Amino acid sequence: MRVLLDENLSRRPTRLFGSVARATTVGRRGWSGMKNGKLLTLAEKEFDVLLTTDKGIPHQQNLADLNLAVILLRAKSNDYEDLSPLIDEIDKALDSITPGTLLTVPAEGSL
Repeated sequence: MRVLLDENLSRRPTRLFGSVARATTVGRRGWSGMKNGKLLTLAEKEFDVLLTTDKGIPHQQNLADLNLAVILLRAKSNDYEDLSPLIDEIDKALDSITPGTLLTVPAEGSL
């Protein structure tokens, strides 16, 4: 599984996925500052999943048309300390998510 972390996320979680996924960041790919539409078009060519905290993506983009899944992370902030408790749930999501779908972690109503 190839995972891309949006630029609004710390790069530190890339080390936490272990053998489940190979992860990198938008910044490391040289895609910082790119508009979501262009970013998603590039990302779907090289990655299976985009992790983001950008709540606007599902409303601004037609994710069903993408060969890429999106996991929307919901936490108190996008700081590593607030997102790291979600790693186990993200790992589970990576096992089942399919291209063109959006999954929210933690699931709606669980906060």
